[in-house]
Amino acid sequence: MSMEDGTDLSPSIAQIVQRLRGSHLHSQLERQAKDCLHRPEIKLESLKEDVRAFLKASGWEKRLQNAVYRELHVQLPQCHPTTPAEHLKEPLAYMRKAQASWEKRVLKSLNSMSTELGVPLARMRPAGEQKDLTNKWNEMGTDEPDLSRFRPVYAPKDFLEVLISLRNPNHDSSEDMTVKSHWGLIQVPLNVRDIPQLRQAYSELNLNNGQLGIDDHAHVHPVVVEQDSAAAQQYSRRGCPTGLRSDLWALTLNSTNQPQDVMHYEQLKAGVIQHDLLVDYLIYKDVKLTASNDDYYFVFEDFLYQVMLCFSRDTAVLEHFKYNSATPPKSYIHGKVGNEEFAVLYPPNGVIPFHGFSMYVAPLCFLYNEPSKLYSVFRMMYIRYFFRLHSISSSPSVSSSTLNSEKTPAELSKFGGADVLRIAFKWMVRAFSGYLSTDQLLLLWDRILGYDSLEVVAVLAAAVFAFRAENLMEVASLASAEAVLADLSTLKVMPLIQIFLFATAI
Repeated sequence: MSMEDGTDLSPSIAQIVQRLRGSHLHSQLERQAKDCLHRPEIKLESLKEDVRAFLKASGWEKRLQNAVYRELHVQLPQCHPTTPAEHLKEPLAYMRKAQASWEKRVLKSLNSMSTELGVPLARMRPAGEQKDLTNKWNEMGTDEPDLSRFRPVYAPKDFLEVLISLRNPNHDSSEDMTVKSHWGLIQVPLNVRDIPQLRQAYSELNLNNGQLGIDDHAHVHPVVVEQDSAAAQQYSRRGCPTGLRSDLWALTLNSTNQPQDVMHYEQLKAGVIQHDLLVDYLIYKDVKLTASNDDYYFVFEDFLYQVMLCFSRDTAVLEHFKYNSATPPKSYIHGKVGNEEFAVLYPPNGVIPFHGFSMYVAPLCFLYNEPSKLYSVFRMMYIRYFFRLHSISSSPSVSSSTLNSEKTPAELSKFGGADVLRIAFKWMVRAFSGYLSTDQLLLLWDRILGYDSLEVVAVLAAAVFAFRAENLMEVASLASAEAVLADLSTLKVMPLIQIFLFATAI
């Protein structure tokens, strides 16, 4: 495929060509192609074929394939050229309206905090403060600012209340009793796969297929040797060996940690040192409230600060708003409120952290001890998956309504569906991070990457209720139900999902 001429290609391929044309990979490929012209095996009469053969033999063709594979996973859906951009992000008008309203509420909360506490949204650090932060970069947890006045902008339960209030103005529920997702707290009709469809979608997880546990493999797997993103993703569907997981995930996400990636991370670090943001305090506070109190993750406190502070300043994250139903928040330069000429995206990455946000990063600290690599993988995980967990969208990727399954009728009838969702929602917003033991969480995240979907998170939530159904039948209140489901750290993820989906199919 020529990267120079996308005129006769399909719109989808042309879009990928356009995105790759301005990438660092494109310039590297051009340089390699020019350099190889001086090699003796490159003949003028077969120039095109010889250059292609060289790029293939030297691994550059595989790198291009992996880059294309990554782009396919973040592509905008193909629609008619006249389709408005906001319809591509979210086709349902009432969902777009609800998301916009939620964004205004969150930003208002942030601005109110700034005003009440007298803390500016952003300020240049004095030289002495910059020097101090540089010196303590690897031990920020020992000397963080006073956080007693700061509070999370919102928590998952606040987001759930917004989802509960959603209504489709064009839908009459009395006329349609066949929509499976219309139950309990969620009052909008969503397309949700039933158990037979889930069995088909997750056929690799059937009871006859072995699922990899945490056993380490001493040898390097051919998938890693071949450096093939598509093969790495397929391999992850049945679990990654502990010793290969970091390589397989990075390969699946095409997170290569090239010198330019390291340089980008260092530039973000410099930005943290130069400027102090109000969201920095929200990050500090979140880590203190969550990861620092977690038996698995407290040792990674400094890593979490580094990654999340850099993430807040990374304007490259804004790219995902092209296919995210959300819109990056804007604020105004001091004294210029309401004047669009002085509106700036805030924070620079367009993502306001909420209570529990740091738990998206924490498990990755077990896999990557090099900050730039850890950062690169987290950013890809966020812009491919995690953003969906706190956005209002009709996307079926992690619809909480998957809990409405014929496999859990007893407890759903007990609680009318309502309490089930209140309990499960906090698990799903964090993709179970902080609730499962780390080895089990990583097995779940293997499948998120392997199936390129967050749906398996909702499937696991339903499986947990099915597993604890007998205990739940004996309780009479939400508090009692939460007590039954308070500790998930002993659960084994894959047996739970397999039994839930396939036990009655034998």
